[in-house]
Amino acid sequence: MNESSPTLGNNLDPWYDSYAARTSGLAASEVRALFAVASRPEVVSLAGGMPYVSALPRELVTGAMDKVMAEQGPVALQYGSGQGVPMLREQILEVMALEGIRGSADDVVVTTGSQHALELFSKLFIDPGDVVIAEGPSYVTAMVIFNSYQADVDHVPMDEHGLIPGALREHIARLKAAGRRIKFLYTIPTFHNPAGVTLTWERRLEILEICKREGILVLEDNPYGLLYFGDRPPAAMRSIEEEGVVYLGTFSKTLAPGFRLGWALAPHAIREKLILANEAAVLSPSSFTQLVVSEYLSQADWRGQIDTFRGVYCERKEAMLSALQEHLPELSWTNPNGGFYVWLTLPETLDSKAMLPRAVKELVAYTPGTAFYADDNGRQNIRLSFCYPTPEQIRVGIRRLANVIGGELDLLETFAGTGQLNSIRMPRGAFPPSDLR
Repeated sequence: MNESSPTLGNNLDPWYDSYAARTSGLAASEVRALFAVASRPEVVSLAGGMPYVSALPRELVTGAMDKVMAEQGPVALQYGSGQGVPMLREQILEVMALEGIRGSADDVVVTTGSQHALELFSKLFIDPGDVVIAEGPSYVTAMVIFNSYQADVDHVPMDEHGLIPGALREHIARLKAAGRRIKFLYTIPTFHNPAGVTLTWERRLEILEICKREGILVLEDNPYGLLYFGDRPPAAMRSIEEEGVVYLGTFSKTLAPGFRLGWALAPHAIREKLILANEAAVLSPSSFTQLVVSEYLSQADWRGQIDTFRGVYCERKEAMLSALQEHLPELSWTNPNGGFYVWLTLPETLDSKAMLPRAVKELVAYTPGTAFYADDNGRQNIRLSFCYPTPEQIRVGIRRLANVIGGELDLLETFAGTGQLNSIRMPRGAFPPSDLR
């Protein structure tokens, strides 16, 4: 075994040469690395997308747990089905019906969070060298999963209305002309992570038509769809197309992430393979967790609880936008109508990743835009999460962030003559400020 090489340098892992080649795609994301920072009480974290679980009354959860143990204890503590508890799968249909989705409980596969469903789906479909098409930017851990299966991610640009259909056509044509094999389109159409934008109804129809004509499967990831602040968002893409769309859902945002409970709704043949992959990975999702969530859905006013979450997150979003307008009026950002995130565009002279250590030193954390691209783009962008900190903490965090940005610009002006904040030029491809305030 080589302990060092010209390219890798010294290696302290004696088993390095034994790992599978695909492990080269495994790397700690910026988001994961920031959770340690976020735990420090003096730091205002605008980084991780942690739901505000304190808005969930504890008695709703403890009551469901007590009843499950009292009435179904032996079943709850036993192995279960690789597909999931039948009653819970029926209840999941009720949840998805709020977004226009019709389906059969037989086509629902319960997973250990929707992240697990994304991993299982990737395992089933991706061979090394395949291409996954995704929005640019896209969900950070999806990029990690796709890389771990040695796929190439092709980012299609988006604007304030979501993924751009014309650009999607161009990318598909270019990839096919190069002889590349496109496995699927991965998309977060509603309250996008990290951009916060929502794909319009017209574009949903157009993108589905493009993918159907080109024979490309659509993987619709929808963690935030029920967390709208104003008007309801467009119905899910799965409500339009059943055979060409696999839908991923989760209880992490509308209940609590600690339950680690998600699901996939898939066409029959894909569903069968997902069940087999689920059994191979975890044997069965937790019976206890499934029965507790099922009891909660049976007894609690879960729709009313989602309304409560909407109110909490809407208030925090407004606090963030107000603080941005006060402290960073020359910059541009998205104005989400739901979900957890605001996408901020920096002056072209700044690098969000390079600026992060200074921000942490100033006791504010964010996620640099590079985390959401497979090709190291996004250096002029920052994802700001408003879901977890209080409105007052958000205002403090944005004020600190403004000080960091101002300090960076002052340094650049002093040493490189880069100009003032009021002469900012937007980088190529940035969302137009006039559309996003």
